[in-house]
Amino acid sequence: MYPLRLLAILASALLSACASHQNAPQQTATTPETNFSTRTDITFSPDGWSRTLQADLYLPETGDLLPAVLLVHGGGWERRSREDMAWIAEHLASRGFAVMNIDYRFAPEHTFPAQLYDLQVAMKWLYHHADTYRLDRNAISAFGFSSGAHLVSLMALVAETRHPLNQPHGGDHARPVAVVAGGLPGDLRTFGSGKLIRQFLGGEQEDIPAVYRAASPITHISAGAPPFFLFHGALDMLVPVSQAREFRARLTDHGVESELYLMHLRGHITSFLTAGNAVEKATDFLIRHTRAGGEDSEARH
Repeated sequence: MYPLRLLAILASALLSACASHQNAPQQTATTPETNFSTRTDITFSPDGWSRTLQADLYLPETGDLLPAVLLVHGGGWERRSREDMAWIAEHLASRGFAVMNIDYRFAPEHTFPAQLYDLQVAMKWLYHHADTYRLDRNAISAFGFSSGAHLVSLMALVAETRHPLNQPHGGDHARPVAVVAGGLPGDLRTFGSGKLIRQFLGGEQEDIPAVYRAASPITHISAGAPPFFLFHGALDMLVPVSQAREFRARLTDHGVESELYLMHLRGHITSFLTAGNAVEKATDFLIRHTRAGGEDSEARH
């Protein structure tokens, strides 16, 4: 185990009491841990895509039909890789989830909505390969952190609407049954036109306000949205915790089930490095909703 990850685990254990969980269930999910195998560098982007995109696929060694998770890393839409999320992928796989841990195209070379399209085609890949890997098409969820949280949330929410962003690569397959979003920048309009936002969206907010609005997940929340598990550092200075609170309030206004796990004494990066307990709670959340979500989603597929 890498020393930095070991320190993060120790810090997470020490800080686990410094958290509050809103709308937490009275009982946690119980599933036995399982072994899993990993298939690396699977190409999921279609022929002719502007960049070849790859993913790692984690497959639990059980005889059951597998719920699946699309896993998306952070990095300000401009850097990092799926390696950041490997520890989360391993945890989810050990709890019985097939996990597709993906890369996506980066700004400023590729501006919005390229990254959203990458997630949508990844979901399509999961849907089309479900029989090959024993995946339950009616139990595919999504999990992201920071810019990855933004992308999975936007994908999930526009899939419930007739918004143009759900075409040409979206559709029913791109609507996860549940979403986990850590450090979520849910309303990009509140960040002004900082460098990361500007290069991601391709301009200043005053010049392209409609793009800033369309790229903000909070503007797409509807009563048909899937359940959300949000976790956030209470001292986050990069993505203020008000983003999570306001996003959850909007979900509540529309009658959408959600949970908010606030990690006290932690900022943006430390809330990821010490997210062990949050990931455990999020996994319980996904177990509950993939078990129940399959029946609800059958009509869509």
